Amino acid sequence: MIWLLAASLLWAFSFGLIKQHLTGLDPWWVAAARLSLAALVFLPWTVTAAPAATGLRVRAMLLGAVQFGAMYVFYIAAFADLAAWQVALWTLLTPVFVALLGAWRDRRRPLRPLGAALLAVAGALVAEGRLPAAETMRGVLLVQGSNLCFALGQLGYRPLREATRRAGPPRHHEAGLLGWMYLGGAALAAPGAMLFGDSVPPRIHGDAVAVLVYLGLIATAVGFWLWNKGAARTGTARLAVANNLKVPLAILAAWLVFQESAQYVRAACGLAVMIGGLVIAGARGAPTPPSRDRG
Repeated sequence: MIWLLAASLLWAFSFGLIKQHLTGLDPWWVAAARLSLAALVFLPWTVTAAPAATGLRVRAMLLGAVQFGAMYVFYIAAFADLAAWQVALWTLLTPVFVALLGAWRDRRRPLRPLGAALLAVAGALVAEGRLPAAETMRGVLLVQGSNLCFALGQLGYRPLREATRRAGPPRHHEAGLLGWMYLGGAALAAPGAMLFGDSVPPRIHGDAVAVLVYLGLIATAVGFWLWNKGAARTGTARLAVANNLKVPLAILAAWLVFQESAQYVRAACGLAVMIGGLVIAGARGAPTPPSRDRG
């Protein structure tokens, strides 16, 4: 559990840092820079401990393109319309996406996940105090696109990890697998930046450079390594709880460290309702949540 807590603490500060220092920068370029830095950290394991089969490498890259590349583009773009604590709040729907997709995959009736989804949305509306305004609805939808990409990645990670284990790779195979996933994310984000982003890379300096380095080397590279290490050693119940540790931590960091304002009591009540929905989604009979988080 200590590995999961450490990863959650690293991610909790990412929301406020992105909002204060990277809002306004093209999300394609930010995602490409962040994932390229993470891929560089894991390059030694990508070369020496990668899955032996070419097919597994391709699967890892495709999974990384969705779970990291597309997810980060949606996620970073949402900060232009939402406060950091609001982005953190709306990411709380990710396990509901996992439950709904898992029910669809396993051909189960998604009544419990749907009930959890309604509770989670109701909690978010309580926290917001009203329906999202036109200027914030875009941000909410972008976060949901991010949630969907990350949920798809979660459902795909464990089968890929098991296939990699069965293939008999060398030691540190998970680090090699993660390296190929980062390469896949960067391979999506970098061309996307050139095709759909600003015509030239943004000129950044000072604090923005330091934040990008933190996000790439620490929050992404170290954070996901810690998370996967902890998830492989943690039972289902504790993992389900740990999945959303970073949400209240990120909201508190946004309020206390980055001085964002909100209707604090109402937001706390809404968060409690959302967590109640997630308890329902994770109750017996719901799909087992795989390793996940972001920051």
